[in-house]
Amino acid sequence: MARVEPVVGEPAAVADLGGERALLVADVHAGIEVGLRYERGVELSSRADERREGLCDLIAETDADRLVVLGDLAHRIGAPDGDEREELAALIRAVTDRVPMTLVEGNHDAGVAEAFADRVDVIGPKGGVAGADRVTGDGGVALVHGHTWPDPKLLDADVVCMGHEHPQVRLEDAVGGSRVERAWLRGAIDPNAFVDGGGDDSTASGEPPELVVFPAFNERSGGTWVNVDGQSFLAPFLPDALPTGDAYLLDGTRLGEFRQV
Repeated sequence: MARVEPVVGEPAAVADLGGERALLVADVHAGIEVGLRYERGVELSSRADERREGLCDLIAETDADRLVVLGDLAHRIGAPDGDEREELAALIRAVTDRVPMTLVEGNHDAGVAEAFADRVDVIGPKGGVAGADRVTGDGGVALVHGHTWPDPKLLDADVVCMGHEHPQVRLEDAVGGSRVERAWLRGAIDPNAFVDGGGDDSTASGEPPELVVFPAFNERSGGTWVNVDGQSFLAPFLPDALPTGDAYLLDGTRLGEFRQV
């Protein structure tokens, strides 16, 4: 059984991908400050250095052989240019000087794979599986961003890792105060809701893989308040594909069923 273990206190996890120890993150949104300035007229100081150094520090701390970004490495939708491209180039160079890097294409990554093809391995938007049994093709870790319907073959994996959703929980105290925290979601997939048109009978009758929805690496990127009524999920298969799932804070605190937090 493939294992995906969150790094305590960080929006990141480690996983065995067929003999490689990989560091997995989602939704880096490099260049977000440029995007917010362009989209909303909001001026924020850049945290490009902190994001880059944070990723490199995590690679060292986890002794990772590879970095996998589960989509939305970039922020602005479209081919990167200007300050955003400079930030991406510096980040990718810093990572790939240390370990290989894989990007699962997200909805914000148009043009990124092409622009940095000499530095980054790419998995398409429908996802792929790493570390599967070489004979049967079963098991392993499925990697997908989550903005579109995934390849049904991902259901053959032991666990499916995705980004895109930026899950958060809104927590209230006894006197009415509240705060919002990034969170993990984990639970068994409903195969019939995960695949466009429903899963086939053979997959649906077997043991479904676990779904791990990653918090956004970038704390400025907002997200879905998964425990607040009326919040719309971003992925086309959520929340239906996660009929029961627990929420966890970055420090590992288990909050229980995410709908009841």
